[in-house]
Amino acid sequence: MKKVSTCILLTAMYILQACNNSDNKDSVDKANDANDKKDTTAMTSDAKKDTMAAPVNNDVADFAVKAANAGMTEVELGKIAEQKGSKSVKEFGAMMVKDHTKAGDELKKLATDKNITLPDAVSDDAKKHIDDLSKKTGKDFDKDYMDMMVSDHKDVIDKFENVAKNSKDSAFRNFAVRTLPTLYKHLGSAKAIEKSNHY
Repeated sequence: MKKVSTCILLTAMYILQACNNSDNKDSVDKANDANDKKDTTAMTSDAKKDTMAAPVNNDVADFAVKAANAGMTEVELGKIAEQKGSKSVKEFGAMMVKDHTKAGDELKKLATDKNITLPDAVSDDAKKHIDDLSKKTGKDFDKDYMDMMVSDHKDVIDKFENVAKNSKDSAFRNFAVRTLPTLYKHLGSAKAIEKSNHY
């Protein structure tokens, strides 16, 4: 009897540990896992027929998750910049909050239409960057924030340009084409602020 209860206890602990490990995944990883399960591009035609929801293309889903994470990060950082930045940095932060909230809302609607799961919070890496930056003040904050904005927007623009040129999904391709001018404007503004402040 003692062996049986020990076995049950060990099994329960193992299951609890497995559940805890899955909960340790960040929001972006959870969204990617959900989309992987819905990716029907590699399924047989019989499996596709059995799928109740619309099929999800993994390339499109991957872009959507990355774009959502980047957009949420820009909004969170923009809010901090509105509080901590110098005048030009505050204004830039306000623009980030406004523009990336608008693009994020459009992306959410598109993702819903395409059966794509988006993260509901920023990734752990993004959260660390946000936390690190929020501890800075004055010129240190301004410089590091604007450096991050130049770097992040270059990276995001590369992803959006790739989708705008190469995606077979017309809805996401159009979204990328519509969003790119705003991203170019953000990058130009970020570089101008860096230059004028001699960072």
